[in-house]
Parts: sequence; C-alpha cells; structure tokens
Amino acid sequence: MSERQAYTLIMNPSAGSGRSKQLLPAVERQLDTLRMPFRVERTRSLEHGIDLAFEAVDAHEIPVVMSGDGLIGAVGGALAGVDTPVGLIPAGRGNDLARGLGIPTDPAEAVSCLAAGHTRAIDVGDANGERFLGIASVGFDSVANRIANDAKLLRGQPVYAYAALRALLTWKPARFTLTENGVQTRLTGYTVAVANNGFYGGGMNVAPDAVVDDGSLDVVTIGDVSKFRFLLNLPKVFKGTHVEDTEVVGSRRTSLIEIRASQPFTVYADGDPLTELPATIRVIPSSLQIIVPEPAS
Repeated sequence: MSERQAYTLIMNPSAGSGRSKQLLPAVERQLDTLRMPFRVERTRSLEHGIDLAFEAVDAHEIPVVMSGDGLIGAVGGALAGVDTPVGLIPAGRGNDLARGLGIPTDPAEAVSCLAAGHTRAIDVGDANGERFLGIASVGFDSVANRIANDAKLLRGQPVYAYAALRALLTWKPARFTLTENGVQTRLTGYTVAVANNGFYGGGMNVAPDAVVDDGSLDVVTIGDVSKFRFLLNLPKVFKGTHVEDTEVVGSRRTSLIEIRASQPFTVYADGDPLTELPATIRVIPSSLQIIVPEPAS
C-alpha cells in the first residue's frame, strides 16, 4: 500500500447502539496523529455501505468499515475478488470477525493496525448467492438472532444470552437434511452452523477449529438434547469446549453443503438475515484482502 493512499471511513451511525459515534472522535484523533489522510462517510443501509466501499476503491482509497459484523460482512462479501484490501474498526455489538482476526477493539490500537498495513487473504462464504464472512447458522439460531436484533438496548454477550434464553422457552427440535457430495444425512436437533470464522453471538466460540483462510467451512451441529442440558452447556460455547460433548455436538469440514429443514427457517450470518432454506452454502477461498495485525514472529 502506498503511504499516501487515503482511507474512506465507512461508518454505520447506529452500530452498537451508537457506539460507533462515540468512538469516532478517538479514531479521528489517531488518524490525524499518524498523519493518515481520510474522509468519513456515514451509511444509510448495508447497500449504501457497499456502494461507498466501491466508490472508495474507484477513487484508489482504502475502504475501512467502522461498524459491527453486519456491515463488514456485507462490504467484505461484495469486495471478494477485488485487489484493494478492506480495513475494520470494530464498533458493533458483537465484533466477532474482529475477535477472530485479532483486530483490537480499542480505537487507537485499531487505527495503528490500519497504519501498519499488514493484509491477510481470507475466505468468504456464500449462501444461495449471498455472501458472509462469519458463520451462517439456522434453526434455533434463527429464532435467537431475530430476538437479539429486536433487543435494541443491550450489547455484546448479554444480548445474545438473553436471546438464547428467550428462544429456548418455545423451542421444539427441528429435523434437518444435510447433503454433501451427493450424500444425505439427517439430524434432529437445534442448530446447523456453517462457519468461516469461529465466533458469533458476541464471543461464542461455536466453531473453535474454524480458520478463515483454510479454504473450507466448519459445519457444527447441535443435536437433540433436553433444554436443561442445552442450558447447562451454553456457557461452554464461549470457551469452545462444547464440541467435546460429541454425543450432542458434531463437527466436520466441508467446501459445499446443502441444508433443508422440516420447517421454514431464515439463515442468519454476521448478525443479519441472509437467505431462506433450502440453502446451498459454499466457500470462496482466499478471496478477500483484509487488514489485520501482523502475526507474532
């Protein structure tokens, strides 16, 4: 990257219940301190954010998303295959992609990461033609995500814990059909998650073995279990130790999977509704350049 290349800060003003607006002055101060040329653009929608990112690319500027997982998922998915890298300043409720990539949540440190300019080519997921960077999940997660998105006053782990408890009250196990390489398997249970990044839900390490640049997706399934046992295992998800319960949790890697279910579900990814079942989900390997901290030597 050229030292003179400017940055377009694409900010979602409502991200993190206004957290992005609170962080903006600190981000601008650090950009000025490091003498990094920049301009700020405020989004009106995900589509507008994507348009702003392409305008930045056309202007030979680096698009930097200052928001949560939804906007970086949309922008990153749209920029897959584009040579220009994208930057990220975490400012949402979950910030799970940043967590998986090691991008600091402190605004000054995140800007310093941008200035260093180290890039990593990561995979992008695709579900029925809609792209995502984190985890596409369906079933119980569909219900919990909808509840979390309706809870405007909470942020981070509390909102997702609240949503999971609310969803559990009325949940009934669903039947899923998974097809890989022409082979069908059936599952009765809670969730099918197809993971590029390991984290979702504000720090839940649902796919602890997922790697964002390994050219594959991790499929994690939660089978039929009592609500009491599900609740007891919920804290383990934050540590990633839930996968040790192999009687209930299944995990494997794939490059393409088709998911059907016994009832209609919305597939959620990066915190937002992505598509509807049935869904064909595949990986687009090493297709997005993103600015990340330089790995420790």
